[in-house]
Amino acid sequence: MTTNSKNKAELLAPAGNLEKLKWACEYGADAVYFGTEFGSLRSFAGNFSFEDANSGLQYLHDRGKRGYITLNIYPFSDEYERIIDTARKLDEMNADALIVADLGVFAELRKLGLNADLHISTQANTVSAQTALAYAELGAKRVNLARELSCEQIIDLNDRTAGKIETEVFIHGSVCFSYSGRCAISDYLTGFAANRGECKHPCRWQYALVEEKRPGEYMPVYEDERGLYFFNSKELALFEYVHQLADAGVASFKIEGRMKAIHYIATVVSFYRQVLDGRTFTWQEGMELLGRVPNRGYSRGFMKGGITPDDYSVGQSLSQANSRFVANALHEKKDGKTVLEVRNKVHAGDELEVLRPDGTLSKLKLPAPLLTSRGEKVEFANNSQFVLIDAELPAYSILRRIENCRA
Repeated sequence: MTTNSKNKAELLAPAGNLEKLKWACEYGADAVYFGTEFGSLRSFAGNFSFEDANSGLQYLHDRGKRGYITLNIYPFSDEYERIIDTARKLDEMNADALIVADLGVFAELRKLGLNADLHISTQANTVSAQTALAYAELGAKRVNLARELSCEQIIDLNDRTAGKIETEVFIHGSVCFSYSGRCAISDYLTGFAANRGECKHPCRWQYALVEEKRPGEYMPVYEDERGLYFFNSKELALFEYVHQLADAGVASFKIEGRMKAIHYIATVVSFYRQVLDGRTFTWQEGMELLGRVPNRGYSRGFMKGGITPDDYSVGQSLSQANSRFVANALHEKKDGKTVLEVRNKVHAGDELEVLRPDGTLSKLKLPAPLLTSRGEKVEFANNSQFVLIDAELPAYSILRRIENCRA
């Protein structure tokens, strides 16, 4: 691991609710994107009420950070009034930008004369400088480029659009096997439409091949006895490309994961904060640290120039991690001790890894016996209990047990 000079590009983190927004902020995000209860492509992310959206934007602005809100569904004609009303309310809350995909939505929001910038979502499939410049002429401030572009193509696109529109690139997280999320399988199989934010992720299901006239006879296309996961793409981890893309002019590096837990938010945001601040990790170092949170394996995706069989996990669809999140430190102190909120069962004497909001890692051994916030001495504590320790830990510190586990 080496250290280089700092880049000025933005680190953009996801948040499915107000708690996750605060964690993303504390772990180094420059900006956070989230959705409200209508108009977002993550209907099952929890999402923000207008009250929470206002609180979240204030929290970010008080810390010199930015908040972007997703309005990136493809609405039907009778839904535009609600989209417009939502946009007006968010603009009154001083949202820094609204993220849209549909051209009709973009046109209607431009008519409103909003203070918020308009960003083009990755759902718009922008793969060329010509398209990016067309959005610039229409009034867009930024375009999130399609994940199907290579590093060389992004560099070329930035050369052609420099000074005319900002570019944003997804650098980490889950990937739809379909072209920039344009998928109808969920709608067909479950009645939940991906382009309405309702995807049930059938690409992660187990499939077998059956010939039409031989019902019940499964063809030998599987990797093991569980079957073949045809469409199960690995997750992106593009930290090796960040410095090169930042030097090329990419304005923002975006992390996927509005439906992910706070352990994911803390771990991934912290890692990429260090990368943007100049650290260079080898692939092995990155896999060890990013492997702390559940994942389906990592890939460089299209960034390397194309997709290969190694970019799919056809043998399994399990999400695995090399650690288990067991507790986090709270702001409050009790009797001069740090208060830990237990998230998964911990035992007296457990040896844990600590991740602090500044990205530093350390080891900590829990006392034996454990002392709860009620003054009880116990051998173990469960989720929602509170434990006191002598060690000084900043609020939001993550405590995790290093072990192989399935999510």
